[in-house]
Amino acid sequence: MSHVLHSELTMSGPEQALLAGALLGAGLPTDAQRHLELAGRDFQSDAEAELHLREAQTLAPDHAAVLIGLYRFYFYKGRLQEALRVAEICLEKAARDNGLDADWRRVRRSDAEFSSFAAILPRFYLFALKAYAYLRMRLGDLDEGHAAIEKLLELDPSDKVNAGVLHDVWQRIGHDDDD
Repeated sequence: MSHVLHSELTMSGPEQALLAGALLGAGLPTDAQRHLELAGRDFQSDAEAELHLREAQTLAPDHAAVLIGLYRFYFYKGRLQEALRVAEICLEKAARDNGLDADWRRVRRSDAEFSSFAAILPRFYLFALKAYAYLRMRLGDLDEGHAAIEKLLELDPSDKVNAGVLHDVWQRIGHDDDD
């Protein structure tokens, strides 16, 4: 299981590798990287893994790799309220890094290169908004989750981050399979 967290922290696949290399690894202090690796190693021990993630956060509080590590840790541990808070921090960071309005509702498709595969910072924004939408839905705030999904589809009509899957789930909520 520690391999799962480690692979999630370092990401995998061609798109995630590009994101990780260009965004996540750049500027991460060596000690923070070591704590992320130790969190992966100690994933089975919630207290130890979280301690390492918090140490990494102390060393690099605004670094995407650390924030994503915290998000995924809380997500996989089922601590969804905490995962949501980290997703919100990621969304705030991504908005700042992209020069976007802090309120995701006011962001427009023309504000960044949301449709470009190579545009790493806009993609990070989309992934953060997707995490926010998903967690809002999971935590029962269906209206907010749906609004965020609609914004994702507006910003990225080619649906590179698969927001359409969340939209399909939202549409099925409250409907019987027989409908």
